[in-house]
Amino acid sequence: MIDVKKVQEGVRMILEGIGEDVNREGLLETPERIARMYEEIFAGMDMDCEEILSKTFTVDNDEMVIVKDITFYSTCEHHFMPFYGKAHVAYIPDGKVVGLSKLARAVEVYAKRPQIQEQLTGQVADALMEHLAPKGVIVMMEAEHMCMTMRGVKKPGSKTVTFAMRGAFEADESLVNRFLMMCK
Repeated sequence: MIDVKKVQEGVRMILEGIGEDVNREGLLETPERIARMYEEIFAGMDMDCEEILSKTFTVDNDEMVIVKDITFYSTCEHHFMPFYGKAHVAYIPDGKVVGLSKLARAVEVYAKRPQIQEQLTGQVADALMEHLAPKGVIVMMEAEHMCMTMRGVKKPGSKTVTFAMRGAFEADESLVNRFLMMCK
C-alpha cells in the first residue's frame, strides 16, 4: 500500500532540492497529483498473479498459445523514469488454459512496480509456470527506456529486448523459432 503522505512529503523535498518554490501556484497541488499517479502506476505492488491466473479451462490440445503486442508501461528502479514497450507471451498448455486477457493482466501486475526489464520478463514467465503448470513458457519484451533517451547516453528509439524461457522452450529451439516467427 502506498503511503500517500510520505510520497507528498518526498515530492515537496525534491521540488525544494531542485530550487523550486513549493508554494508557487503551479506547484501547489503537484505533490498530491504525483501521489495519486503513483497509486495508479505502482498498483502492481499490491497485486498477485495467483488470483488472476486461477480461473482456467480444460483443453485437449497442447498447441502454443500466443498473445503478442501487449503494451506495457513500467518504471526503472534505477532512475525512476518510465520504460515502455510490447510484451509477447506464449505458453504450451498441459490440459488447461487461461483467458487470453489474463496474460495481459499478468504482464501488468509486474510492470506496475519499480523494477528492471530483465526481472519483469522473468517474473511474468515464472508466474505462468507456477499458476498454469504448462509444458513451457516464453516471454519476450521490447522496450524503450527513458533513462537512455532523455539523459545519459541520449539515444532515442533504441530498444532493449529481453527473453525468458521456461520448460519446453528451453529444450526445443524449434519452438523458440516458431514463437519468434509468429511474433514478427
